[in-house]
Parts: sequence; structure tokens; C-alpha cells
Amino acid sequence: MPRLVPRSRRRPDAVDAPPPERPLVVTRDDDLLDDLLRLAAAAGVEVEVADRPDAVRSRWAAVPLVVAGYDQAGALASLGLPRRPAVLLVGRRDDDTDVWRRGVALGAEQVLFFPDDEPWLAGRFADAAEGENNEALMVGVVGGRGGAGASVLATALAVTASRRGLSVILADLDPLGGGLDLVLGAEGATGLRWPDLAGSKGRLGARALQAELPGRHGLAVLSWDRGDLLSMAPEAASAVLAAARRACDLVVLDLPRWPDPAAERAVASCASVLLVVPAEVRAVAAAGRVAVGLTTLVADVRVVTRGVSRSGLSGPDVAAALGLPLGTHLAAEPRLAEQLDRGEPPGLDDTGPLVVGCGQLLDTLLREHRTRAA
Repeated sequence: MPRLVPRSRRRPDAVDAPPPERPLVVTRDDDLLDDLLRLAAAAGVEVEVADRPDAVRSRWAAVPLVVAGYDQAGALASLGLPRRPAVLLVGRRDDDTDVWRRGVALGAEQVLFFPDDEPWLAGRFADAAEGENNEALMVGVVGGRGGAGASVLATALAVTASRRGLSVILADLDPLGGGLDLVLGAEGATGLRWPDLAGSKGRLGARALQAELPGRHGLAVLSWDRGDLLSMAPEAASAVLAAARRACDLVVLDLPRWPDPAAERAVASCASVLLVVPAEVRAVAAAGRVAVGLTTLVADVRVVTRGVSRSGLSGPDVAAALGLPLGTHLAAEPRLAEQLDRGEPPGLDDTGPLVVGCGQLLDTLLREHRTRAA
């Protein structure tokens, strides 16, 4: 679990939600309690501890998860508490038949033994604290050539979704792209960047991650800093993005044209990838090579065309040339470059073609996501 920054550094526009019910740990074994507290901390979860079975009666039905030590299983069973799901019993030796009998008497969902079951229990702690939320829609955006406008589209898509009331994380997977925090105008905001998360592994706390990311305009952004780290271990990036998907409604990824192993895993996890292609002959030729790599990693790649074509290419023409479906065409927006230079993020002009196009894309992608989840 990465070291999280102090609460005073959390992004100022973060909204505190009511604290969820905490998992309940019942044991008087100090060594076992130390192990359970360590696992909970690794999952970014606070737990409630009871050292007497009769102290849990009022909490039994309310907490999301009960983890009982083998030393208290018999006493808990003797209380005659109603059967409930999400009760786990932790034993010390898997050849101790008495532990299994106690598990049956308690109505335990599963009997666990350390150290083999420690990673599974850490994930279960996090699941219980974060609830049974569906995973967010994850959409990637990549340029068909350099300067195609992928970072602008990714940011505008995230800002548009946030202004619609969705919870959004915007993540920069392109270490050579200059930094999405600059496009968003959040380069001065404090919070975690990719280098702070380079040691991540296993399951991260989703709420803790979202709260520690810098942000602006109601969304959180995960960007690169200005240091020397230019890549992430695939396992670390996957752990971070998995937490991001549990934390919100939509995750938007700004992807490099030539992905490293971490970005390849991210592409494969996307529901859809948007390939941004200016309506130019040379851009179409360059995008064709990028499209070949993308389609080997993800099934749904859609073309988003931009600008006015001097050669008369239309959006459907570009999509047909690439053999991919057309997501939308974005007409030229003359004031966009000036707005970006002033530090104004894209996605705020409700009448501009960029916001209108992002709205159309969101309508389609979210409708399809809900259909898949149903």
C-alpha cells in the first residue's frame, strides 16, 4: 500500500462522505489481532475491535463483515446470534478439526488460515469497507499521430462527465505527454502523482486513493510529476487503476501512441478506446499503424475525427479507411488553443463542438456500459 499524504494536503474540492460501517474483528489473541490490524491497514481500512463476544450483540447485524478469531468462535456461537452472511473465522492450523467444527457452529462463510489466506482477507476487508459498487466505465483516448488532440479530448470528456454529476478520475498514462494536470489547470494542486504510487501492489483502498489525488472542476486527476520517473511497473499501474475503477463512475485514460507494458494492460482493461484522428491524409496513414496495435489489445476501438479537411475527407471517410466505427466528428474550435494557454481546461464551453461531441460520446458509452452491467 503506498504511503498516503497527510489529510491537510488533500485536494480542496474533495467532499467528505459519511463514514461507512467498519468491519468488526472479534478476538483476544494479541498475535492474531496484530495480524488482522496489519491486513486491514494494508487494505486502507479501519476496523472495529471487540475482545468480548457479548460486546458484539448490538453491532452484529449492522457491520459489513465479521472476522472472528478461533479463540472466540465458541463463545460467539453460544450467544445464539442470528445467522448472517460475511462471517469469517480465522484459525491457526488447517489440521485442527476443532476449528472447522466451530466454524460450522458459528455459521461462518469461510475458515481462513494464515499466512496463505492473508492476501484474500485483505481484499475482503477492502470490499466490505467500500461496498458492493459496480466497477466504473473505463475509456481510453489515444492520438492517431502526434498533436492529434488526445489529451484535450480526454480532459474534455472527463470535465463534461463531472459537470453532469458523475464521479470521475482522469489518468495520464503517457509520461512524455507533458502532463494532464497542465491541461486541466491543476499543476499547482497538491496530491499524489504516479511516482508516489510506484510501489503499489495488491489491492488499494479506492476511497483513500480518490481522496488523495489532486483535482479541479470536481474531478480527480492522476498525472506525472516533473521528475525522472518515466514508467510504471505493470503490476503497480494495474493496482492503481483497479482502485480507480472501484472509486467512481468513469475513468478516462490518456494513452500513449506506443504503449509500454503498463499502458498495454490499461488498454486491455478499457471498455472502449477512442482513436483521435485529424481529417488529414497523413494523419490517417499514421493512425493506421496505431490502430493495428490497439485492436490486438481491445475489441472496441472507435475513431474520433477532428477539424476541417483540406482534402475533403469526412469523418465516415476516415473511419472507413481505418476499418473502424466512427465515434463522432469534432468540428474546429478556433478559441480552444487560446483557452488552453490561459489555463482554462477544455469542456467548459457548453455550445462548443468539443463539449457537444463529448456529450454524445458519453451518452453512447454510458448507455452501453449500463446494458453490459444489467
